[in-house]
Amino acid sequence: MTKPAACEVNGHEHHREREGDDSENLHPAGCTRIHGGLSPTTIVHAGNFTIHSVSLNRKCIDPRKTYTDVVPKLWNDTIDAHRRAVRDATIDTTAALVTKHGLRGVTMSQIAEETGIGRATLYKYFPDVESILLAWHERQIAAHLEQLAALAHQGGPAVKRLEAVLDTFALIQHGHHDNDLAALLHRGGHVAHAEQHLKGLLRALLSEASADGDIRKDVPPDELAGYCLHALAAAGRLPSKSAVQRLVKVTLAGLRQSR
Repeated sequence: MTKPAACEVNGHEHHREREGDDSENLHPAGCTRIHGGLSPTTIVHAGNFTIHSVSLNRKCIDPRKTYTDVVPKLWNDTIDAHRRAVRDATIDTTAALVTKHGLRGVTMSQIAEETGIGRATLYKYFPDVESILLAWHERQIAAHLEQLAALAHQGGPAVKRLEAVLDTFALIQHGHHDNDLAALLHRGGHVAHAEQHLKGLLRALLSEASADGDIRKDVPPDELAGYCLHALAAAGRLPSKSAVQRLVKVTLAGLRQSR
């Protein structure tokens, strides 16, 4: 087995892999020798992504300093941003490929080629296609929850904010369809966590609207929140947005205080 290349910094060896070298295998700042005769500016390649670090100072480094003392914070921030960029690009590319070819028609090799990164690098981020899709779904759910929370906390009467939240949630449900991909994505525990979060958001709105006299008081807000979630889940099977809007009106009618 070939021994990894190494450079020596004050008597300590720092290794890197000869193949698949990316942002996970970086030389620490202060190396007295740069492999391959490169300039003191380290260049990190990962597919289509390239990072140029700040120039390294060749002066001697105090051996009593730790790695985090030597490496500038800017360097760490740049590497973190690079990793997020690779992760996001992988997720976006996979979602587009699955939309085009179907769940069973996408492989890790296709994703690596389309994203422009090596397969070895790709496997450092995700073990398989399913894990990439679950990460995409988690990101989508987080964005939806943020959108619904913004509507819940805007100004105006609680009943109006409740209506805006229910209408938006129903339209989100309408955009999702029952298929193999949906069955896969809803296996994750993140879905149950998101439902609990949304239920709590609705419960708070319903309690506020009930205190205002706009929502019925004979049923606890927690039960009403569950009623809303179950009723509007049917929006995913409706044929049009107008049908979704009618479902929201019927749901709101069931919530209102009888006069």
